[in-house]
Amino acid sequence: MADTARRGGRVWRFLAVLLLGGILGTGFGVILGFFFYPFVFPPPPGNEVLAEADRTELVATGTFIHADPSDPIHFGSGKVSVHEKAVFLEPDFKVGPGPKYHVYLVPKAMIRASGEVVDTMYVDLGRLRAFEGSQRYPIPDGVDLADFPSVVIWCEAFSVLISPADLQAPETTFQFDSQGSNRRLTFVDRRLKHNDIPRLTSHGEG
Repeated sequence: MADTARRGGRVWRFLAVLLLGGILGTGFGVILGFFFYPFVFPPPPGNEVLAEADRTELVATGTFIHADPSDPIHFGSGKVSVHEKAVFLEPDFKVGPGPKYHVYLVPKAMIRASGEVVDTMYVDLGRLRAFEGSQRYPIPDGVDLADFPSVVIWCEAFSVLISPADLQAPETTFQFDSQGSNRRLTFVDRRLKHNDIPRLTSHGEG
């Protein structure tokens, strides 16, 4: 009788350990799958174009960079152009893959670390649809682009900066003939003045 009870106890302990291992293994597998899925099954490269309505005045341009060269995972490259109604990631855009990336307009210049993003009143333009290639992201009504000198790719899953782009006003060059000779004039849009941008209220400040 006692031997039967001991054998029954061992069986239940074995089943409990097996069940616990299954639960932990499943949870760990889900976490690994969540992290590695974008690497194994990345979305196809973007191939979007600006709509005719988006081809408004070019406000700023920038280039995504590898903010932390010692980090081999979080990096970016390629150009971005900001129009009055849309942010456009150019065809040469590329970032290292990862989960739940978003495109932010950030009211701070020279972003180089994650902590410089989390305490700002950024504008979330939506989830990144592809890790490379051209993509269009509409800008919400009421956003004053002069207040946002940076576009960043941000990982919402781990609150990590993937790649920033410093925005600069575009330089436009015109050529015209005057008295039989060509002259070149250069006009620079000064609307984006990074040093003159006031600090906005952060999330932490309410």
